[in-house]
Amino acid sequence: MKRRERTRQLIELGGLVAKAGLIELIDDDRAVLFGILSEAAAKIRSEDSERLTAIWRRRGIRAFAKAKVGSEDL
Repeated sequence: MKRRERTRQLIELGGLVAKAGLIELIDDDRAVLFGILSEAAAKIRSEDSERLTAIWRRRGIRAFAKAKVGSEDL
């Protein structure tokens, strides 16, 4: 069961990368994507992590809400 849960988690995280539009923006360059994620991880490890995660959480919530509204128009 653990393997199935991990697979689902990885698929969902990949979906977030796609939903954010990163695949098209970076022309599916995985080195660039890994660099972006590594930079974000470094920022989260910094002393400013609480402020940054709060900002990013708010942006994510707004983006999810915007995507939901857009999908209802279909």
